[in-house]
Amino acid sequence: MRFLDFFRHARGDATAPVAKERLQVIVAHQRRHKDAPEYLARLQKDILAVIRRYAKVADDAVDVQVERSNGCEVLELNVTLPDEGIHLPARRQRQRRGK
Repeated sequence: MRFLDFFRHARGDATAPVAKERLQVIVAHQRRHKDAPEYLARLQKDILAVIRRYAKVADDAVDVQVERSNGCEVLELNVTLPDEGIHLPARRQRQRRGK
């Protein structure tokens, strides 16, 4: 029984800091998006859909924020791309008429 208690105790010590860090991330995320315009979530989904045409990315790969400072709004877009790169679709050759 004491052998199993050793593993439970060691794991229990690490859970509190991890839980605290996760909670801080959630609170920061909610604060950041509290004053965001209504269209921002839809814009983020649309941008993610366009990026997925070229690369396999996770749902949280796109982060869109609107920052306000000095009477100016700035749209900030962060995209996490995969390590394997982007696969561009092949372009079709346009055929010229009359030639």
